[in-house]
Amino acid sequence: MLTLQNITIKFGGLTAVNEVTAAIETGVIFGLIGPNGAGKTTLFNIISGVYAPTSGTVLFNDQNITGLPPYKINALGISRTYQNINLFSKMSVLENVMVGCHTQSDSGIFASVLRTKAQQIEENTIKRKSIEILEFMNLADKVNYTASNLSYGEQRRLEIARALASAPKMLLLDEPAAGMNGREKEELSETIRKINAKGITILLVEHDMKLVMNVTHQICVLNYGKKIAFGDPEQIQKDENVIAAYLGGGIDV
Repeated sequence: MLTLQNITIKFGGLTAVNEVTAAIETGVIFGLIGPNGAGKTTLFNIISGVYAPTSGTVLFNDQNITGLPPYKINALGISRTYQNINLFSKMSVLENVMVGCHTQSDSGIFASVLRTKAQQIEENTIKRKSIEILEFMNLADKVNYTASNLSYGEQRRLEIARALASAPKMLLLDEPAAGMNGREKEELSETIRKINAKGITILLVEHDMKLVMNVTHQICVLNYGKKIAFGDPEQIQKDENVIAAYLGGGIDV
């Protein structure tokens, strides 16, 4: 589904990602891990169009998406969450998810202003779809809450719900477990599996190794911007380069 070919990006004299090549198959949960500063989020930003690589190619379903703006990449079927929660804090839970449906909307600005019958039908469809997504994410009882009034874990789930609203083929999750307690992480693991079971390919960046090892099918490890290992969770836990990258103490799962 997604192919990275010799991806490199430089910021001045710093090479943040250095000739990374990887292929993500359709239907898998793919983990991207590494110590702080390894280049994980930078690679996410390249895939989602926030950054254009200095060199290399990104292919999505055999289409070259290198350097496309984020809205075009989203329209092709890639959606993402962010390391720091990035919700519309003063809008309701339902409104946050409805915003995520913008790529599925055909009504233009004039139809919206004039409130045409076709626009109203479309808005009602989007509302129903958004409620279904919130039910799937166990947030149906919070539809009228202001987003800022949710708990931290609920805000994380809402951000994932909004990402799902654009009907992605691939979902990029950037450290979704950050700041969560143990119970919330267990719920997140189950949520990731549920999303994947709906046929959505997932690319996961995460520091919680227990979560990564429990949910992923394949893992790519970065260190100082370079790929140092690739394999299934069992192989990664035993890889000497990975163990060395994590300060020689192995991976605590």
